[in-house]
Amino acid sequence: MKKNKCFSWAVIALSMATMMTACSSENNEPTPPVNPEENYTWSVDGGLKACNNLLFPGNVIGNGDDEFVFVGKQTLPKGIYILKGWVYIANGAELTIEPGTIIKGDKTSKAALIVERGGKLIAQGSKDAPIVFTSAQPKGERKPGDWGGIILCGKAPNNQNEMQIEGGPRTKHGGDNPQDNSGILSYVRIEFAGYPFQANQEINGLTLGSVGSGTKIDHVQISYSNDDAFEWFGGTVNCTHIISYKTWDDDFDTDNGYNGNIQFGLSVRDPKIADTSNSNGFESDNWKDGTNLSPMTSPIFSNMTFVGPMALDPNFVNKAGAGEYINAGTYNPNNGAALGRFQAAFHLRRFTNLSCFNSIAIGYPVGLIIENDKGDAQGAALKGDIRLQNIWLANVELVGSDKNSSWSVGENAFSKTFFETQTGNKVVETAKLGLKIGSYLNIPCIPTATEVFKAASFTDSKLKSFEKTQYIGAFGNNDNWLAGWTNFDPNQTTY
Repeated sequence: MKKNKCFSWAVIALSMATMMTACSSENNEPTPPVNPEENYTWSVDGGLKACNNLLFPGNVIGNGDDEFVFVGKQTLPKGIYILKGWVYIANGAELTIEPGTIIKGDKTSKAALIVERGGKLIAQGSKDAPIVFTSAQPKGERKPGDWGGIILCGKAPNNQNEMQIEGGPRTKHGGDNPQDNSGILSYVRIEFAGYPFQANQEINGLTLGSVGSGTKIDHVQISYSNDDAFEWFGGTVNCTHIISYKTWDDDFDTDNGYNGNIQFGLSVRDPKIADTSNSNGFESDNWKDGTNLSPMTSPIFSNMTFVGPMALDPNFVNKAGAGEYINAGTYNPNNGAALGRFQAAFHLRRFTNLSCFNSIAIGYPVGLIIENDKGDAQGAALKGDIRLQNIWLANVELVGSDKNSSWSVGENAFSKTFFETQTGNKVVETAKLGLKIGSYLNIPCIPTATEVFKAASFTDSKLKSFEKTQYIGAFGNNDNWLAGWTNFDPNQTTY
């Protein structure tokens, strides 16, 4: 992406309902506005000229092919907007988006919204008026990776001190404030994000870099992301009621010392969409090189439901041979994203200390992989740093495997034994869960079986700050928190 200077647009006629000003690309210095103290705040941020007005004429956010840095404070009234290029919310800046707003990411300019350290995005939607970030492509033509995605960066700790965020932007994250606040994402949908800027350099649906616990994240649905749905790089932010729907790679990826609590989550996979790196429900690392660094990646999940590829397609074949990758069908964006195969509901490696309780995983080739290819995750499990309790697996080919990418040789002793000896874990028939189709999702994910509603246990010390439930999985009986704000057919939605 080019780095360019900014200038002000001409003063817009007073008869317009809203005065909109912007930065754009020119070779000359910015032309000062008539009343700079009132209308603009000019600054230099990372070598880029920045101004405090976000909008171009025509409800366009950003500057096309150029990076755009927003400073100051601004509110987007409810409406429909186009996001173009990389738009940064700089340190000290704050963007508030009103409920019911729709922001469409432009494909040509690989649009992305990036909140830098010290910046805030306030996107507080509601059940009846969610905020939607989606593709600007026409109805019926939207695909994974149509635009970049959303990135939040904060000042909470990670185990690298300061890191460059994944995906290509200039932004760094990390600090020493666990309570740092990057804003609010509540009743928000993010659809068709994840454009691959380079090989293995996709922005996720929602990327969270060292985001602190002062940030509020709840009721967020990621659909058709071209990489992971949610990925946490360090940080301490807590999340509730989150959805990964038919993503390309992993649903919930935790790295670099992330420590947060996540409760009530749903993952639904499309049997025809998987990544060359092997797609998992959880993927968790402490550090990519397998180093035992502090803080350790130690997230705690509870009340999760994973609906895997075999749960949706009884004829599912997890092809593994060269040239035999799964066909992504109409959702293959042909943008450089590689096709692959599904792997595990839980893939734990490289010294991670992830724990999960009171959850259900249905229809994955493998239930659990704890591997030591880089770093001793199995040792963490033996010490009790990894806890997997009250987890039910249904319709899995293998309960456990000890190796990444080579589990087809059969079950391995450590992962299988560990799962079977943890408190409350079971391998059951899918029918045992008594799943029914949710009112707003044509997928069986809401349990009805009596046993499910007597399975939850909150005696573990790791769960002291979690909401107590009397069930495992993401939903109680007739407790459908999907109602009203979600959308499971965004390609056919008129925005």
